[in-house]
Amino acid sequence: MRVQLSQVGRNFGAVQALAPVDLDIAEGEFIAIVGPSGCGKSTLLRIIAGLLPASGGQVLVGGRARSGPVTELGIVFQQPVLLDWRSALGNVLFQVEMRGERPGVWKDRALALLDQVGLRDFAGAYPHALSGGMRQRVAIARALLHDPSLLLMDEPFGALDALTREQMRIDLEALWLRRRSTVLFVTHSVDEAVLLADRVVVMSPRPGRIERVIDIDIPRPRGLRARRDPEFLRIETEITEIFLARGVLARGAV
Repeated sequence: MRVQLSQVGRNFGAVQALAPVDLDIAEGEFIAIVGPSGCGKSTLLRIIAGLLPASGGQVLVGGRARSGPVTELGIVFQQPVLLDWRSALGNVLFQVEMRGERPGVWKDRALALLDQVGLRDFAGAYPHALSGGMRQRVAIARALLHDPSLLLMDEPFGALDALTREQMRIDLEALWLRRRSTVLFVTHSVDEAVLLADRVVVMSPRPGRIERVIDIDIPRPRGLRARRDPEFLRIETEITEIFLARGVLARGAV
């Protein structure tokens, strides 16, 4: 699903959280948005989803002006937000129940998605028995159940430990390569953005502006060796220099 933003901004009272931005995201493209805290990354994602109105500009999703919440998409937040009293399978099926559909019709697809994220054997397990990474995989499967053409991910790995985060990054890329949905992935991690995306949108401190959009030409799949790719090192340095110039990082930090 194509997403087009034209002069989209957001104010919270007298505070300008997001300066007007323009961005055109092609169908099937994986876009990562990276920037410091408070730069409007999550605000932009919520505007696209229709969960938050823009203060100005136009949002087109699938060629149509968004006038309310977009139901064709899937959303994954930093916390998995699972229901403790439902199994992994029950949590995946919850969204179709909320849509007023019969969960039994979707059960096979839900199980197939759990299999794709490595949790088929844990379909009957409850959240308290799952690790943080496993719970986040359940949340991803839930978001993909209705086969959305647009997937919004708001720092989905932010609460995970480093090793689990790395594995989740590899798993997400593999899942995307099979499905080719349009993905917008918000992160604070420069590494994560470069390793996952087709293009990285680099944002400035508040009020958030698009500082630069960088094409990522690193062969896929980008496994553990991708960090040693000269192109990865070049782009990581380029983004770091942007943050140094903007005062997001201090010279003593590099």
